[in-house]
Amino acid sequence: MLANKLMAWILCVAAAVLGGLPAAIAETKEALEAGRSLAEKLQRVRPGIPIEEIVPIDIPGMYAIELTGGAILYGTADGQHFFSGDFFAVQDDLLNLSELRRDQKRKRWMAQQPLDDMIVFPAVGARRGFIQVFTDVDCGYCRKLHAEMAQINDLGIEVRYLAYPRAGVDSETYDKMVTAWCSKDRQAAITQLKAGDSVPAAACSNPVAEQFGLGQQLGINGTPAIVLADGRLLPGYLPAERLAATVLGE
Repeated sequence: MLANKLMAWILCVAAAVLGGLPAAIAETKEALEAGRSLAEKLQRVRPGIPIEEIVPIDIPGMYAIELTGGAILYGTADGQHFFSGDFFAVQDDLLNLSELRRDQKRKRWMAQQPLDDMIVFPAVGARRGFIQVFTDVDCGYCRKLHAEMAQINDLGIEVRYLAYPRAGVDSETYDKMVTAWCSKDRQAAITQLKAGDSVPAAACSNPVAEQFGLGQQLGINGTPAIVLADGRLLPGYLPAERLAATVLGE
């Protein structure tokens, strides 16, 4: 009971201070020093912990510790207390502040990816939105999504494929995806491979391994993994109509 009351208090404080929105406060010299101290303490007690970034949040004396793979820890500036798990604010419903941080990270990282490195199926007519899809040519639900490509494009949605061979870079699927990315007609090649047909092997300088690594850094572990323009992650297949409604906010 006491633990429940304490958690409720923490959530209410988060809602009051953050107004439901996570935002890093200005990186003052003191904040940067505290962040470095926090990182050093974590490295001492957990050598090798994959820290990507430590940033102050709008709750005084608390920091978000972002780890490789998408996990987030929270700690006090003095390094005496940490907790793992998602952090929520209380509004009309519970708002997952940790997932919003992950959305921001995905949006930032995805914006840095060259469009030329993706296999793109443009919208028909005026583009109303786009999705970025980590895909695997041997994945059943990836094939199901691809079978609805014409319908998705007709709804005004551009599809941008990134490679995510789930079996890894030493797999047959990886070799197939390299072939798709190195083919003269990428769209035709990936369509044939997703249909289970063979395509003459091709090789070139390609982004397949890099995109697979990016997906891992973003915490993706299955396909299709759909990243929206605002960084939200939709894990798994969605029918074309539902996908368009989500993308377009309809």
